[in-house]
Amino acid sequence: MAVKFYQSENQVPLEMHKVRMIQKLSLLPVEERLKRIQEAGNNTFLLQNKDVYLDMLTDSGVNCMSDNQFAASMQADDSYAGSATFLRVKKAIKDVFGTDYVLPVHQGRAAENILAEAFCAPGKVALMNFHFTTTKAHATRCGATVEELMDPKGLIPQSDDPFKGDYNLENLRTRIDEIGKDNVAYVRVEAGTNLIGGQPVSLENMLAVTDICHEKGVLSVLDASLLQDNIYFMKTREARCKYMEVGDIYRLLADHFDLIYFSARKLSFSKGGIITSKDEKWYKALMTYIPLYEGFLTYGGIDVRTMESMAVGLYESLDMEYISQGPEFINYLARELDAYGVPVILPPGGLGCHLNAGAFVPDMPHNQYPAAAVGAALYIAGGIRGMERGTVSEQREPDGTERYAELELQRLAVPRRVFTLSQLKYVADRVKWLWDNRSLIGGLEWTEEPEVLRFFFGRMKEIGYWQEQLAEKFRKDFGDSL
Repeated sequence: MAVKFYQSENQVPLEMHKVRMIQKLSLLPVEERLKRIQEAGNNTFLLQNKDVYLDMLTDSGVNCMSDNQFAASMQADDSYAGSATFLRVKKAIKDVFGTDYVLPVHQGRAAENILAEAFCAPGKVALMNFHFTTTKAHATRCGATVEELMDPKGLIPQSDDPFKGDYNLENLRTRIDEIGKDNVAYVRVEAGTNLIGGQPVSLENMLAVTDICHEKGVLSVLDASLLQDNIYFMKTREARCKYMEVGDIYRLLADHFDLIYFSARKLSFSKGGIITSKDEKWYKALMTYIPLYEGFLTYGGIDVRTMESMAVGLYESLDMEYISQGPEFINYLARELDAYGVPVILPPGGLGCHLNAGAFVPDMPHNQYPAAAVGAALYIAGGIRGMERGTVSEQREPDGTERYAELELQRLAVPRRVFTLSQLKYVADRVKWLWDNRSLIGGLEWTEEPEVLRFFFGRMKEIGYWQEQLAEKFRKDFGDSL
């Protein structure tokens, strides 16, 4: 149930928690912010957190754990094999997903690595609604190719469609037949499709995908890292789900997908990761990779205190008051920016508010990296660290040419239970100022470009001196304010 305010003009999302610990933040003067982003090669990943006021880079591993999660971490059984902690995690997975077979891994991309090692090879094709950076990198590293079969509606920046992450089901059927089932590595559904704005997939679409996979005899895989956001949207946007319990949706999905994996840095607000299945066949196909790459089968590279926190967090992910906090605060920020005229992805998805950098600087060519440029500019404007989700987050084609992103997005992640409403108001204010001064934003060019996952490590420099001009305009408009 939504909480309505008596005075409608005061209506805001309401925190369903209280803060019991704080961490001091600092906001550098604009001249220092200019210096820091240039020293970081205009890559927000390379900024030092001490130089960041609001860290909106990601919600991965930086969500605030609950008091019960911290308390549970103190009962951890720190043994290499036969750990009671693992049994508690296994029980939590059984209670939430209804699955019996559980493989722990140190985080989500470790699960992607194991799936790639087991199922991807030259000549194989991994089908996805939309790729994620590391998922694609692992598949291609093992020689497979990746194809995206998302419904075209997902690439429309602003629409009324509630489920823009859906598969194009007709294309899925066709491609499986064309490729041949033996050449399909797996069909992956990403809940809360990251690179197009955290857009959800409907329950109807997910179940239809698994029906097609079962009919065609191919492996179905659910990336459930952002599933709790996705379930929030199912509950609020999909008629079928309105009166379903959250746990019923988890278990229904697990009944239909062959394999489920997730990053517990997102799902459960702890750290680590899990691969799970109802079918022993898939467990046995993957289990030998755990000791090889991660650790023993009862800890998988995760420290046991984290595992205890994960178990509690999984139970908490069944609570709508917990899982609503991210989407509702993201929606508030996105709607505030939309009211200012700032181009954002609508309807808002999970994970964060996504600025449409392609509309922010519409005349900037892809090879000057608009999303990265907007991100660098936003740090200068407000000490706010976002993440580039555009062409820099892609990888070059085998012949060295750029693969330009369908959408150039600057993601402002909203870690759960971390920021106050006044801090989100600050973000909206600084983005609005940047939007009003967008004519000052120029492009970037590479100075160091790694071959793989360049958005993590690469460095760029401004083309011209637009960043100095932006900092000067800030000082002129804000005086001695930070």
